[in-house]
Amino acid sequence: MKLSIVATLYQSALYINEFHSRASTVAQRLVGDDHEIVLINDGSPDDSLELAIKLSKKDPHVVVVDLSRNFGHHKAMMTGLAHARGEYVFLIDSDLEEEPEWLLDFSRQMGQESCDVVYGVQERRKGNWFERWTGQWFYQLFKVLTGFALPQNVVTARLMTKRFVEALLMHQEREVFMAGLWHITGFAQSPYRVKKHNTSKTTYTFRKKMSNLVNSVTSFSNAPLVSIFYIGVSISLFAILYIVYLIAQRLFLAAPLSGWTSVMASIWLLGGMVISFIGVVGIYLAKIFSETKQRPYTIVRDIYGQNQ
Repeated sequence: MKLSIVATLYQSALYINEFHSRASTVAQRLVGDDHEIVLINDGSPDDSLELAIKLSKKDPHVVVVDLSRNFGHHKAMMTGLAHARGEYVFLIDSDLEEEPEWLLDFSRQMGQESCDVVYGVQERRKGNWFERWTGQWFYQLFKVLTGFALPQNVVTARLMTKRFVEALLMHQEREVFMAGLWHITGFAQSPYRVKKHNTSKTTYTFRKKMSNLVNSVTSFSNAPLVSIFYIGVSISLFAILYIVYLIAQRLFLAAPLSGWTSVMASIWLLGGMVISFIGVVGIYLAKIFSETKQRPYTIVRDIYGQNQ
């Protein structure tokens, strides 16, 4: 198999037929019949699955992987990549905000630069000023907390070699953050400037965006846990300084009110120490907790199409 086109389905019923037509046309121009189109149904609430199954019956190049429920965009993408058999894998969203025709440009650039990945980067992030501002803020915060400088304004669409995909699938995180995994997998990666369209209302609510932020930071950094430790240490140091101040005031100046200050100083000191100890234990506990569960990040209910 020369080429695999991988796309996830979630509320994609309005776009799936046009996406299939355009993706098939591009694949035929590039590699002829030696290709497959892998569609991952991520528990879509509309009739995306039924339409995809119909396509798999009409077109032998279409493979439909039906997940048992909605697991999330990133996990569905990893499942799609695991089912791709091509020497080159083109990952793209199916909502037509990203053009299937980009595959031709990506392939041309990959041949010129001999790289393993060509990924799309938006010339200008789509959305209103708030979405653009929060997007920039996310990348800056991620860099500060993790030390990784991710390419900004990247899109899902990317053409990858088989060896890059195999290396990417070696990551066994239970909570998947694709942008980070693409970055740390390495290999030669080249950006290509694109203009992303706005064809539908985003399914990424504010709650999902916040969840994605928390997941990305905790997946690639222990900074939140370490910060708890340092906060505890800071409180302890402040309490110690305050105790020294109280002793000096008692010995050399005037006697403070009896009882209240010493009790407060003791509470701060012990509270800071407890938080510090919990922070240290939490650093190790979080690492053990995330590794020992070993739950599958998706479950496949059925596969339709080539050899099923």
